[in-house]
Amino acid sequence: MKEKGQGERMKTEYEQPEKPSVQNTKEARKTSNWCVNPLDYRYYGADEKFFERLFPYVSQEAYVTYLLRVEATLAKMLAEWRICTPKVADEVEKACETITAEEVLQEDQRIHHDVRALVNCIRKRVSVDASQCIHLFATSADITDTANALRFKELTRDVILPDLLEFHHLLVKLAREYADVVQIGRTHGKHAEPITFGYAMASYVSRLGNRIQRIEDAMNNLRGKFSGAVGAYNALSLYYPVDPAILEIQFLKELGLRPTDSSVSTQIVEPEFLTDLVYAVISCFSVLANLADDIRHLHRTEIAEVREKYDVNDIGSSTMPHKVNPKNFENVKSLWKAYMPRIITSLMDQISEHQRDLTNSASGRFVTELVTGFDYAVNRLKDALHNIFVDRQRMRQNLANSEGSIVAEPLYILLALNGFPDAYNYVRTLVATSEDMKQKLSELIWKDKRIEPILRKLKPEQLQVLKDPSKYVGASYQRTIATCEYWELSLYGLNVPPSSM
Repeated sequence: MKEKGQGERMKTEYEQPEKPSVQNTKEARKTSNWCVNPLDYRYYGADEKFFERLFPYVSQEAYVTYLLRVEATLAKMLAEWRICTPKVADEVEKACETITAEEVLQEDQRIHHDVRALVNCIRKRVSVDASQCIHLFATSADITDTANALRFKELTRDVILPDLLEFHHLLVKLAREYADVVQIGRTHGKHAEPITFGYAMASYVSRLGNRIQRIEDAMNNLRGKFSGAVGAYNALSLYYPVDPAILEIQFLKELGLRPTDSSVSTQIVEPEFLTDLVYAVISCFSVLANLADDIRHLHRTEIAEVREKYDVNDIGSSTMPHKVNPKNFENVKSLWKAYMPRIITSLMDQISEHQRDLTNSASGRFVTELVTGFDYAVNRLKDALHNIFVDRQRMRQNLANSEGSIVAEPLYILLALNGFPDAYNYVRTLVATSEDMKQKLSELIWKDKRIEPILRKLKPEQLQVLKDPSKYVGASYQRTIATCEYWELSLYGLNVPPSSM
């Protein structure tokens, strides 16, 4: 080892690099540049209209607002139960209307308990008499779990379901519009038998309709609680020992909620109710991702049956000026990959030791991020589908590429129905012969002496399928229309949801 020269700085083998410079952290916090989560700075926070709709439900400001609503409602019920006067309840309610999330955060940083920080902020604004009634009988989870049930219920009712219904209505419109537009069906990535593009959309009309109903059911089944520190109504029983669960029912009814069916809990609400909503949302997200992926593949150069109409300023490549990508459909699938695994977290949050622990405290706070990302995907996919162009000619060309072979299935079925022995394997032999002779199966069959007697017996509509495989679409049109009618009635009744179409 060489000796160090005089004044030379001692170096280690693993010398630490200099930290990247940050110009001004205080200034950065005034913008979105400080955000870690891309949902905040790139999606939710970057779309002003979307931000304004979601902010009242998913932000920290919203969380505190819902906590305050529950505390104000508690004061109101205490007045009804003659524990405090209506004047005190009114004083508490007015105080709750003036408190901000920032104020609660500052108090929380001082005492390290968010619910008690909220209580302290209310107490500072009311008289001594009123301060004695704030948070009376309640434990933290009575307020937080009830507030979360309330805000997720209202978020789903006011934003998520209306957005899904509008998107579903768009799918119904597409299914109806293209109900008779023939498209080659695909299984395992290969050409199969013809369907219609409307029928392909009708499949998603059905899948999405089912998920919407599942989300609505989960929303309506969200529960709250007001049963105290271990869920056994210990504190409430001091005031009303006969059946304190009655007071819980009255309190939650005022908020539009209900307790568990038998009014039993630990310190927290049974987690399965929220888990059911999370599952319903993620399951619906998977349907969106599947649809986005299907449409993305139809953009492929060698398929090109669908394309999105892009803005003149859209750029698809930093080096290829001609290239524009189906990025909106790719974005939806990408967001799904980020949020789909959250179902595991939600399932793990079902476990809480004894009456309660805090192992779901941090993880549970990310449910709002999940539903925000989900609703963003709904709206982005809806906007993308508004701008698609369905190339009917290209669909016909792709179908024509396989017309010579897709006749194999209807031929085999018709032969079997007419008593031809081992029809399936015989048609397989004809397929091999057509490939060897480089002649279309749809042409070769008319020269085959063994099947000629059966071909002469076929009905005109059956012969038409063999002569023109584009007619071999089964009940695609009928089932498309029936599916649209079923879900229009099931989801909308007689009222079609408002749409920007």
